[in-house]
Amino acid sequence: MAVEVTRDLIVERLGRVKYDRFLFYLMGPYKSFNLEYVLSEEKQREIDVEDLPGPLRRLFQSKDEIDAAQALLRRVQGELRVDPGINAFLALDVDVDTDDVDAATQSIDYTKCSNATAFVLPFLGHNFGVGEEAGSILEALSETHGDRLLFAHEDDVTSAMIRSAKVRWDLRVETYETGSELVDKLRLFAGGIMQQERQGGLNRLD
Repeated sequence: MAVEVTRDLIVERLGRVKYDRFLFYLMGPYKSFNLEYVLSEEKQREIDVEDLPGPLRRLFQSKDEIDAAQALLRRVQGELRVDPGINAFLALDVDVDTDDVDAATQSIDYTKCSNATAFVLPFLGHNFGVGEEAGSILEALSETHGDRLLFAHEDDVTSAMIRSAKVRWDLRVETYETGSELVDKLRLFAGGIMQQERQGGLNRLD
């Protein structure tokens, strides 16, 4: 039997924080991008990594760092749950089986239930699946939840999808250079939504 995603279900499955009912859904790649997984061994032998410019050299990271993208999301989540104490979460935390609800529908449901949603796109992330889910969310919810959505991408990330989303849906887009700067911008975004909810600019979700 499919599980119905509700705000109460999400809150119930997350740990306690100061603002339990302020849900901040964090989306992003769970895997780091590594050119060694894309290029054939023959092509890899043709490339002298030391001669590559910095951003490209970073793509040839160690396989031990394959979870760096998810680690970034977890660090950001932890910082937000401590200060300002909002209920930041990843889809994994709610533990709804994608056999019951497909990933895109699940993300739409989480966004509907959340006070804020951020798409975080680091330079080393596998962003392809994130882009598809983000497009589904924007298509379904931009009119009702547009003020609650944010794209935050690392400076080195360029994406036609982000550019078109900004134009088509008037999406708020931020860039960041460091994890600390990312956290600061997400805190500011969440604080702005909290203030709008208190002042009546945005509806309270419960």
